[in-house]
Amino acid sequence: MSKPTSSENIVSQKYDRCLADLLVKAGVGFGVGVVASVILFRRRTWPIALSTGFGMGAAYADCDRSFNPARVPGTRIITQLEESK
Repeated sequence: MSKPTSSENIVSQKYDRCLADLLVKAGVGFGVGVVASVILFRRRTWPIALSTGFGMGAAYADCDRSFNPARVPGTRIITQLEESK
């Protein structure tokens, strides 16, 4: 029999996933920006900032959906009153 997980542990796991997702997506965006900057844009810095920002924005959107599932399209929140009917 497993011990129930506390709400603090659930929230901390979500924060850990969000932080890991942020680091991965920002890192990938940074790498893509460096490659694009060197190959296409004569070593300008704006492609690096732009692609890193895209990665951070994607991570933020995923984290927002993790903490607020009502923002996921097609999700329906069922209340106690609706369950008892």
